[in-house]
Amino acid sequence: MTRSPPLPHQPLPHRPLPHRALPMLRRALASGEIDRREFLLLATTLGIAAPLARRLAGAGAATAQTTAAAMKGGTLRIQMRVPPQTDPRLWDFTEPANTAGGTLERLVTTERDGTLAGTLLSGWTVNAYATEYLLTLRDGVLWSDGTRLTTEDVAANFEAWADRTLPGNSMASRLASLIDPATGKLRNGAVEILDDRTLRVRPATGDITLLPSLSDYPAVIQRRDLIGRSPLDHGIGTGPYRIADYQPGVTARLERRSDMAYWGTTHLDAIAFVDLGPDPAAALEAARAGQIDMTHDTTGRFMPLFDALGWPRSEIATAATVVIRTNQRAEIDGSRPYADRRVRLAFARAVDNAVLLEIGQGGYGRIAENHHVAPLHPEYVPMPPPPPAPDEARRLIAEAGAADMVHNLVSVDDEWQRATADACAAQMTDAGLRVTRRIVPQEAFRENWTRYAFSTTNWNHRDLGVQVYALAYRSGEAWNETGFSNTEFDGLLTQALGLPAVAERRKLMGRMERILLDEGVVIQPYWRTLASHARPGVGNAIRHPKDLIPLTRLWIADGG
Repeated sequence: MTRSPPLPHQPLPHRPLPHRALPMLRRALASGEIDRREFLLLATTLGIAAPLARRLAGAGAATAQTTAAAMKGGTLRIQMRVPPQTDPRLWDFTEPANTAGGTLERLVTTERDGTLAGTLLSGWTVNAYATEYLLTLRDGVLWSDGTRLTTEDVAANFEAWADRTLPGNSMASRLASLIDPATGKLRNGAVEILDDRTLRVRPATGDITLLPSLSDYPAVIQRRDLIGRSPLDHGIGTGPYRIADYQPGVTARLERRSDMAYWGTTHLDAIAFVDLGPDPAAALEAARAGQIDMTHDTTGRFMPLFDALGWPRSEIATAATVVIRTNQRAEIDGSRPYADRRVRLAFARAVDNAVLLEIGQGGYGRIAENHHVAPLHPEYVPMPPPPPAPDEARRLIAEAGAADMVHNLVSVDDEWQRATADACAAQMTDAGLRVTRRIVPQEAFRENWTRYAFSTTNWNHRDLGVQVYALAYRSGEAWNETGFSNTEFDGLLTQALGLPAVAERRKLMGRMERILLDEGVVIQPYWRTLASHARPGVGNAIRHPKDLIPLTRLWIADGG
């Protein structure tokens, strides 16, 4: 990172982008090429303010329920797993981000309707090629110890995020366009401090995912001298809460600070996360007994059971999913069986995704197509896989010389992923493949999820399909759990990341989807409808597509 005056050469123009992009986006919306949510996401990503984007899209105001009637005070109890804490760059599930969410904040937030809004940023502009961003820091933000948030803090976080030498740092995958491939670290000149409130960020190639990636859950801002440490080690953040108690597997308690001037608003005195284990029935019983006020995630067949309690449901269609995948790098008895495309295709031919949706999610969702790009993604190209063909599965596995091999399908010990994996294994067995099951506790799964030979993984919602591909399928990335590596795919992805125009990006996306299908990289059976429940009187308990809980917006009408 550098601090410097504007460079001698003229930077690419910032002002023309909204004027050039806006007519294109409005035409795409009017023609049905993109829907309203996609318009809001793309317009705000490129620097158009959310209120203006909503007006242009014919959308109403944001749906937050916080009103003048919202009461101050009270303790809200949320059912959620409480995992160990760590360096936020190493968060690979959302629960640690939620437990630290009242302390550490992000630069931007994706709202439920798809708009991208400033959190620690007051605004941004992007040039016409997505190769230069100007980020403006919100004025007057303080750390909880009273010191001021600075552009030096933000630049230091970019430097830490872009460190490929840190094993497990998925932020480096999100910010690959800022990294020097020779050093694996932030490229010289990629991030410049222009003044006390402004930074210039310059991807080496066009990168439309930069702002959406900064809204993802590991992208929290830490003070520059505390980067690399767990938030439990210091407790300093820009958010209004401190972590008063943290017991993995039991509870985490956040308490509102009385000794800091928070830049935003908040309502609750305290938030308690209650870990009731992997069985949703325990959460249902706790709700009946008045021991919790809200669920983090209500799954499948438990949705109507919570409805029956009289608890309002908040749900949303998302690009969250489960992936059933082999690891092409995995060695078993001295060989790499899943490097053989025929084995992978045999697995896909044995499985009916509609059955997995019904059994794993109780039908709450949408059937997917085994390429991990959702109808909610602007660049999505419909490409259904071939129908289940058990005879073809048996032929392929025999042709690969693996007819007698036993495949051990691993899943985490929770209700919906376990049920999905059970149904997958049963269908594969019915097709004549030899499959066993292994169910592992949550923490053991977290430690090994990228290394299992054959397993299921929960993938959260991302705003753009190219974000998903950059995280999960680009060669060599920290979260590339399939071991997939394809130079044609990587080249197409690099091109697509630099294309703000949806129609142009969609042409490349269709080719990438086809590569994943033809290679049998994953069984990706459905898109989840996410839901949560809260007892009457809890305000703004709105399910977020990214699995993040808007802690500063929650309130309790009866004061708890």
